[in-house]
Amino acid sequence: MGREKTNPRLNNLIALLKETARTNEASIWRDIAMRLEAPSRNYAEVNVGKINRYAMKGETILVPGKVLGTGVLNQPVQIAALNFSKSAVGKIQTAKGACMTIEELLSSNPKGSRIRILR
Repeated sequence: MGREKTNPRLNNLIALLKETARTNEASIWRDIAMRLEAPSRNYAEVNVGKINRYAMKGETILVPGKVLGTGVLNQPVQIAALNFSKSAVGKIQTAKGACMTIEELLSSNPKGSRIRILR
């Protein structure tokens, strides 16, 4: 596809996503891998306020990019993302939610079921 990424974590994650998609027939991971292969300027940047609007209590949200701290989060949700701002982590934890890496979500849910992607 494009140029090889210089971030080794990102290269490993993309390879892991593709492998998991193949072995578990979970197209969600293939979709996320394709999004992460795109230039980083195209990565999603999602505010916690948007997550609050679109997520339901207890839901798992996947952001193929960075979660930012603008807005209010008033419900517990699990959020997996490439990166989190410090203020976003604080707001998510205050709302009794959980922050995790995409790798952690991938290992805990290889089938990719019951995940909502926000971008």
